[in-house]
Amino acid sequence: MKIPPDRAGQILRDATIPELPNHYSGKVRDNYDLADGSRIIIATDRLSAFDRILCAVPFKGQVLTQTARFWFEHTADICPNHVLSYPDPNVLIGRRLDILPVEIVVRGHLAGTTGTSILTMYRAGARDMYGVRLPEGLRDNERLPAPIITPTSKEFDGGHDAPLTPADIIGRRLLAPAQWEQLSAYALALFARGQAMAAARGLILADTKYEFGVLGDGSIMLADEIHTPDSSRYWRASSFEARFAAGEKPDSFDKDFVRSWVAARCDPYVDPIPEIPAAHVLATAEIYIEAFETITGQRFELPPAGDVLARIRGNLTPWF
Repeated sequence: MKIPPDRAGQILRDATIPELPNHYSGKVRDNYDLADGSRIIIATDRLSAFDRILCAVPFKGQVLTQTARFWFEHTADICPNHVLSYPDPNVLIGRRLDILPVEIVVRGHLAGTTGTSILTMYRAGARDMYGVRLPEGLRDNERLPAPIITPTSKEFDGGHDAPLTPADIIGRRLLAPAQWEQLSAYALALFARGQAMAAARGLILADTKYEFGVLGDGSIMLADEIHTPDSSRYWRASSFEARFAAGEKPDSFDKDFVRSWVAARCDPYVDPIPEIPAAHVLATAEIYIEAFETITGQRFELPPAGDVLARIRGNLTPWF
């Protein structure tokens, strides 16, 4: 979908709504905890990578919310999730959970650009990582013998996520042994479903991350998002083998489009982020929309023209 030029500035950078209580602003989402035990989660258009906000991409928040909605609905038989309702294209109301302090990343290919990615670590000479030993001789983006879980610490106050092994997780009591076993089973089953459905749509789901939380009774639920272009690495399957054989990067359907642009121009963990050209940001928006339509098989509906936050405020008035 080509975005009309007059809609390119329709961006939600901030979702502060003073009438709602207990505001917490994450990297991408603004959250409000309600007295009834539910949480309002508003997906903004901020794009986060390298533990920083890089830019804001038109309609990205809507793409994330609606893509996650598709996957929550198609995986509820595998793992319970936090969804209660969707009062706005950018908004999810869910059960408030205590988020577990481990982020579960499942990887099917030797890929990535961040410091915790297995490709970055493999290039640096590591073979033992995350409690797994990878074989010698793997090439960039090669399919792994089997999907692996590469957990990281979940830093809640702006710190850098760090690699963990199962022994770390149990030894530091980040999770109980039964919780780690359940999360691992959920994550691998969710990833298998995601890979199969993506393949049917002509895509490769190369890797993804999951976040889980617990209710007061200790039951585990899937939280945050699932199989979105922000939380996952999607490649076009039709060109993968030829590009892999040529040593070229796969055609990507995720925020690697921005991550790679930034990483090619600076050390994004240390240096100031260069200004990303407006044309590149708009092209990123169109990639997000194309990703939604390809992943879900649904047409993306542009919202009405106008102020995004004003629309969201109007749809959330019943919760004021």
